[in-house]
Amino acid sequence: LVASHAALPPQLYWNSVLPNTQMPKSISELLQPDFAEEKGTTVGVGKGGVNVQAGKGKPGGGTNVNVGGKGGGVGVTTGKPGGGTNVGVGKGGVSVNTGHKGKPVYVGVKPGPNPFNYVYAATETQLHGNRNAAIFFLEKDIRPGTSMTLTFSGNSNTAAFVPRKTADSIPFSSNKLPEIFSQFSVKPESVEADIIKGTIEECESSGIRGEEKYCATSLESMVDFSTSKLGGNIQAISTEAEKGATLQKYTITPGVKKLAAGKSVVCHKQTYPYAVFYCHATKTTRAYVVPLKGADGLEAKAVAVCHTDTSEWNPKHLAFQVLKVKPGTVPVCHFLPKDHIVWVPKKST
Repeated sequence: LVASHAALPPQLYWNSVLPNTQMPKSISELLQPDFAEEKGTTVGVGKGGVNVQAGKGKPGGGTNVNVGGKGGGVGVTTGKPGGGTNVGVGKGGVSVNTGHKGKPVYVGVKPGPNPFNYVYAATETQLHGNRNAAIFFLEKDIRPGTSMTLTFSGNSNTAAFVPRKTADSIPFSSNKLPEIFSQFSVKPESVEADIIKGTIEECESSGIRGEEKYCATSLESMVDFSTSKLGGNIQAISTEAEKGATLQKYTITPGVKKLAAGKSVVCHKQTYPYAVFYCHATKTTRAYVVPLKGADGLEAKAVAVCHTDTSEWNPKHLAFQVLKVKPGTVPVCHFLPKDHIVWVPKKST
């Protein structure tokens, strides 16, 4: 079985390598049954987004993805009214209000660096352009009774996984951009081309000291990276929220769970014609599952990742500008959007 792993479709590969690990909904939703045969798979970008369809599937049965689409994720307000850090998500992304000192700051990733890549400074384009659901707060806020204004929206980038065999057959390198644009029928000067280029360049950029980064272009490669860093006795967890969750006050309820502290792998979904995850492994994180109850009764379990050592982060990183703290002083945390995943070792019983 081990020798034949490379030929297994994504679902079976997961089951064979991680037989005792439940697959998060955020991953299972990205699996396409038609890909199991690995036959006739085509990936193409058209006007309005990306279409991924297996040749065996029914016409129109592919996955339509809005490449330059609306943002989504988690928004949070912490601190006293009119003060502290106020982060809220609306259609199109997140606005960040740092209290009474000025107008809301709009945070964007496309264009602009990914806020989950800690080597980058926040640019003017990122601060005042399109908005993104990157949520930063302090670890001391994670306690029962704390109220936060949150919104959980559906995943806007629903690009599906392709089997590793298919992913490996498609170039993924800044040296191959003309070939990639041709493969996806993308015009070199288009918005789609800029997004594809930006995702690849970010994957190729250097990480900070103490961070091992990797871009997984298939579910199989994400599993391999995570198990190579953490071993086979691991769990994969993502944020879960009931459908219909809207912007409202949520209160942390009893039952906050600290996952195994120390080394973890966090994978952030990127905008690309098929599912690509930017993963990074560090030894200075703590992860929590935070139960929340909304004012209207809706419940959510949000995954929070706290970085205990930010001394190597860019001093002008978005988190420091939002929280008004300096690198290496206090743990910096962020909620994971619904389509991001944290991998941690299972606690021994």
